[in-house]
Amino acid sequence: MNSWVTLINFSMAAAALMTMFIGLLSVLIDRSMDLWSRRFFRVFFAVLFLYACSNYISVLWRTLPEPFFALSPKHSLFFESLLSGMLIPMLTVYLLHCTGEDLRHSALLYWIFGLFALYAVLLTVTQFTRFIYYYTPDNVYHRGPWYPLLLVPSVLSMLTLLIALLRRRSRLSRRQFVAFLIYILLPLIGMLIQMAFYGLYTVVFGTTLAALFLYIFIQVDQVARRTRQQEEIARQHASIMVLQMRPHFIYNTLMSIYYLCRQDVEKAQQVILDFSSYLRQNFAAIVKEETIPFTEELEHTRAYLAVEKARYEDTLFVDFDTPFTNFRLPPLTLQPIVENAVKHGLDPELEPLRITVQTRETEGGSRILVADNGPGYAPAADDEPHIALNNIRERLKLMCGGTLDIRPGEGAGTVVTVTVPDRPDTVGNL
Repeated sequence: MNSWVTLINFSMAAAALMTMFIGLLSVLIDRSMDLWSRRFFRVFFAVLFLYACSNYISVLWRTLPEPFFALSPKHSLFFESLLSGMLIPMLTVYLLHCTGEDLRHSALLYWIFGLFALYAVLLTVTQFTRFIYYYTPDNVYHRGPWYPLLLVPSVLSMLTLLIALLRRRSRLSRRQFVAFLIYILLPLIGMLIQMAFYGLYTVVFGTTLAALFLYIFIQVDQVARRTRQQEEIARQHASIMVLQMRPHFIYNTLMSIYYLCRQDVEKAQQVILDFSSYLRQNFAAIVKEETIPFTEELEHTRAYLAVEKARYEDTLFVDFDTPFTNFRLPPLTLQPIVENAVKHGLDPELEPLRITVQTRETEGGSRILVADNGPGYAPAADDEPHIALNNIRERLKLMCGGTLDIRPGEGAGTVVTVTVPDRPDTVGNL
């Protein structure tokens, strides 16, 4: 082998090994990424580090006149090739995770793992035949007549992943898409160079370099996304006071207490207590930046309804069916939904308003249902409660991955459904 080819191969093998050592060390101390991604890159870089080690040993075998390794070049090449084949299935798993797909029912994943199994079988057969590649007794490497057959599963896997990436582009951020694209193209280019120039080993260096780009792009993307989420939550949080502390509600409540002081002192005292509890819960919710136990939100809602029932004694009826309360949700979620039902449902010319609040435990989390028999709710785009419900929807999505759905009730009224998934982490965790 020419001296310049030997020098290039040795340099690329050493650079690949150092790159993966730095990458593995970085991901072990990194705390900026979500837990799932950190675990993935730790395993991914560990496999890449072993891959680079096997390649480095193989290059030394071809470089040194009398290698001192007990491991034969045939064995080192086998492990190098096997570890290389594991990378595309691992990357496919991460791609499906980023797009939110179910790994257990992914035809793409089954196809990729099937190609990897075929590749592993061909590698194993190679150890006992001379059709694909072989070593002479003096440890000289030769390609066999069927050598291109060994490349078919790898090339098919990379092309399949490239097509899958392009089809899922809309579900990825720009940085995620570029990161996956770089990882697919760089090793593919290295493979084509290696096939065209016999004796030049460029795949490993291209793969490790692509993996480092993948890690950096994903890390930057997650940091930027977490920053945007926190800024959005801060904006939503700042608008809560305006949306919830409506002046007319405070004014009407105080006027009701004023007249009750003459008519029914005990009832006036109770309304003052309920109104004080409502204000306390409201002010407490405004300053909180994390999810709260549902029991706190339920207490807040009961305090609000107690004030309203004092004003609308014979026209407002509320039924609580909340056997399940062991979950958390953003503050000011249930109370403004109920307040919206009262505002839009009470009408002196219609029958009394009946509101039902239910909670249920679901397979994937918790569900809250607020139903009323009012005239229905279809406000204009600039209506204040409409803005409040949109804010609730956004805060649910950002703070706990929840959803809010509004639909007409059966026959009349409105049904609002809130779903809160089971996930221990808050903003920014995947």
